Amino acid sequence: MEVSDRFIFVNIREYLAQGDNEKVGEPELMRMISDFSCPKNPDVEQFLKKNCVEFTKKNQSVTYLVHDMEDGALVAYFTIALKPLTVRDETVSNTVKKKIKRISEFDEQTKSYTMSAFLIAQLGKNYTNDADKRITGAELLELAWSVVEDMQYMGGGMVVFLESNNEEKLLSFYKDNKFRQFDTRQTASGTDEPHELVQLLRLL
Repeated sequence: MEVSDRFIFVNIREYLAQGDNEKVGEPELMRMISDFSCPKNPDVEQFLKKNCVEFTKKNQSVTYLVHDMEDGALVAYFTIALKPLTVRDETVSNTVKKKIKRISEFDEQTKSYTMSAFLIAQLGKNYTNDADKRITGAELLELAWSVVEDMQYMGGGMVVFLESNNEEKLLSFYKDNKFRQFDTRQTASGTDEPHELVQLLRLL
């Protein structure tokens, strides 16, 4: 069975467009996500509950809720954004360079390419009532990828990237799904200790 036959994903703009309607609007959206739990990654839970609505209203990103087609249970979510991306020449293969040259500007001084890219900003499964067991990480990533493909069809683009904690299991998962590491960066936060994130990309 195809992933698209088992799950439905909903852009939260559809709830926000209904305003304060208790049954289908923002209040219903907030009730729905209030039960979301992701103890393995509190930042993922925090983003959904505290930030996703504001970010969507400000057009900084768009969040999609993933429901099981069988009973409508919220099983996961993902967030997509458009971001500027800089890739250093030395970190990618000649094949990748050849392709990203079409859509980027090259800085001779820094030897780097700058472009607009699709960011898969969040991927999270809902551990409430074991809903996480209904969907695999690969299935969730496939749903997010399908949205990016639709965006590319409508507006062009070629590069998709994401950022991951430097954990062997996570990095192995993304590499198994055709993402390749190209750099790292340090997080900048006023409240948390900075830590390293691994940046990975994949071409459409």
